[in-house]
Amino acid sequence: MVDILPPELLALLRSTSELGRSYLVGGCVRDWLLGVPVVDIDIEVYGVAYPDLVRVLSRHGRADWVGKSFGVVKLTHASGAVWDFSVPRRDSKRGPGHKGFDIEFDPDLNPAEASARRDFTINSMLWDPRTGGLMDPHGGRADLRAGLLRHTSPAFPEDPLRVLRGMQFAGRFALRGAPETLALCRSIVGAYEELAVERVREEWLKWATRSVRPSMGLAFLKDSGWLGPLPELAAVVGVPQDPLWHPEGDVWIHTGHAVDALVADPDWKASPAERRLVLMMAVLLHDTGKATCTRTEVRDGRERVVSPGHEGVGGGLAAAFLRRIGFQETLVDRVVPLVTNHMVHSEDPSARMVRRLSVRLRPSTIDELCAVMTADASGRPPRPAGVPRSVQQLREAAGALQLQAAAPAPILQGRHLLARGWVGGPALGKLLQQAYAAQLDGEYADLEGALRWVSETAWTAEGKSGDKSGDKFEGPVPSDGADGADGADRHGAPPSA
Repeated sequence: MVDILPPELLALLRSTSELGRSYLVGGCVRDWLLGVPVVDIDIEVYGVAYPDLVRVLSRHGRADWVGKSFGVVKLTHASGAVWDFSVPRRDSKRGPGHKGFDIEFDPDLNPAEASARRDFTINSMLWDPRTGGLMDPHGGRADLRAGLLRHTSPAFPEDPLRVLRGMQFAGRFALRGAPETLALCRSIVGAYEELAVERVREEWLKWATRSVRPSMGLAFLKDSGWLGPLPELAAVVGVPQDPLWHPEGDVWIHTGHAVDALVADPDWKASPAERRLVLMMAVLLHDTGKATCTRTEVRDGRERVVSPGHEGVGGGLAAAFLRRIGFQETLVDRVVPLVTNHMVHSEDPSARMVRRLSVRLRPSTIDELCAVMTADASGRPPRPAGVPRSVQQLREAAGALQLQAAAPAPILQGRHLLARGWVGGPALGKLLQQAYAAQLDGEYADLEGALRWVSETAWTAEGKSGDKSGDKFEGPVPSDGADGADGADRHGAPPSA
């Protein structure tokens, strides 16, 4: 671990006499043993009282009391690096919730006692920067090697958030829950209601953006009995699928394979965290509608399992789930259209279809939808994984129209018509909406064609006749912001001539 520590930190720990019993603890030791990048470094200092620790660290930079309740001091070193130091403590449960603890700082605790308050054995190891030795009083290294997630002490149930932490650790490090740990989790299912929603959201965020085997996180959640508080997920367990198309099993099994297929996509791995979150949640929730839409029918002379309309129903369920676990509407707005449109691979990707699809997906994109549909198709072993031909065709069609990453901007804007004599009133908004629909249908491709379309479709103050635009476009027309092209109150009727 010496090789990955900042030299300034190593020198500080080895040369400061008051820090002679300081150890690296928690996730940084775990990540070092796993060979994954170490992001956060936490140091626990023994034999030094909390106020004295601040004084000692102040000699090396700015020391801030950022966690007085938990004995944490943040050192901003003279080099500009920032590290967290803490003192050993005892936690005693006195009430519900994550604030329901009495905390007692005790610099004379030994490492075995102090580390027993941590959640899992894999997070309860210490590393000595002076000797290079690993201190492992609870068997965390053996559990890592065995792929086990095991609680550190009988105090585990005192903080029910540890179950959701177990979910994201299982997904991030491909671990399975130890039987005795899962039993403890099942004993505290009722404590889910104690959890602050922002803490629930944080654990789901880590699962969704950092997992290497997200299905193992879902398995931990199910085996721990904690699907009950998440009805949108619980409902898909055991929901049958037609074995011709889904030889892997029920909807829950398929979902696990699909999220793992997404993580295997190099593009997902290289994406920013926000995009990884959107795609993971869309794949997780894409088939939730099957819980209420699945039935058997006789088709082509044989009984088949079908789920007509599940994508539309799934949109509402996806929104409910995301709100339940604390995500904001910005994420809901991006995930829901990916869920409600994930079956479009059965449609011919004509130019008209692709344009309208790009609008229905906003603020998400066709490129993101293709990633979701590919994960869906790849989550059906032993059927082969890969990009289906229908998804390739959609991607090619969107590329030809340059619509992979955004819907087309409206060619006709309110300012174009205001400059030609239109005055205030609701008719202009209606015209812009229908003009955008005509643009999506391919009736014109430039401003000259748009203005010709206006004149040829016989608009009047009351509406228009001879409408050639096909299906109406539902929803506001995007604007460039120059003229407020939503039109409902400010733009209006055409000139009488």
